[in-house]
Amino acid sequence: MVKRAAPKKRPRKAKPGTKGLAPAECRLTAPSGAAAEVANTIEKTGGCVVGSYKEPLGGHPALISILPIDAVAPTPFQRDLSDAHHKRLADVINKTGRFLDPIIVVPAPESGFWTPNGRHRLEAMRRLGAKSISALVVADREVAWQILALNTEKAHNLKERALEVIRIYRGLLDEDASRPESQFAFYLEEAALVTLGVCYERVPRFGGAVYHPILRRLEHFTGEPLRNANKDHQKCAGMILDLEEKVAQVVKKLKERGLVSPYLRSFVIARINPLRWIKGEPPALEEVFKTMRERAGKFNVEKIRSQDLAGAAGPPD
Repeated sequence: MVKRAAPKKRPRKAKPGTKGLAPAECRLTAPSGAAAEVANTIEKTGGCVVGSYKEPLGGHPALISILPIDAVAPTPFQRDLSDAHHKRLADVINKTGRFLDPIIVVPAPESGFWTPNGRHRLEAMRRLGAKSISALVVADREVAWQILALNTEKAHNLKERALEVIRIYRGLLDEDASRPESQFAFYLEEAALVTLGVCYERVPRFGGAVYHPILRRLEHFTGEPLRNANKDHQKCAGMILDLEEKVAQVVKKLKERGLVSPYLRSFVIARINPLRWIKGEPPALEEVFKTMRERAGKFNVEKIRSQDLAGAAGPPD
């Protein structure tokens, strides 16, 4: 039996003024160790360090720098660039004539820098023909994995989150597949997002929102090595896509009967989902999806009336 990782606990609200550093304690007169090495890298790439400090929560060193724009690239596992969003940003920056929101960067594995937070700002500045860009440089490359927690400049939809997570997952597999999956729960956010990411890669137009609540209840990060856990996610994705084919057939038949609603898929999923009536510990994932496939195959569209759809809700198809 696979041992589940302990559930995440939300920390209690701390008493005011009890954590971190006071303003004077954040002063960093001379970077040392990894921060000094990064400062040298910045100079070698043609950039310059204009300031340094200890960030006020954890006391980690950070370097305020100006970098050549060509020395910075987005992390390879983050979401795809939104063409409309970076063009809007470029228009705003151009009208104000100021770039006041530094991007976060970390040293790249070979040369230059990666930004896990700032891809759209970076592309906006490139669109404007900028020579350089202001950046908050963090010496710890591990920050690059924390993209979901850091990237707040444009809200993620489910597809974007899932695709980022599966890309991060593959990066972690390439680095060391023997590490336990539960070690990276913070980076990956939800086990369900790994599986949905696989689904979106195989079927880009996949409607993952209707399956997300089910997977969140059934999937958990485990103490298994990443290589083993990845096989489980791949298997689960296959079961979901197989079920989706059967659900799509039911939806098609409902439409042929003249039943029209943006919530048809959600309606069908709700009807065949056994978890609706189960309190407490749910059955095994394989058992749940087997039941759903069987119910989808026996779904009698002739018994469905338009008023049955009136109370349907959930993600639109």
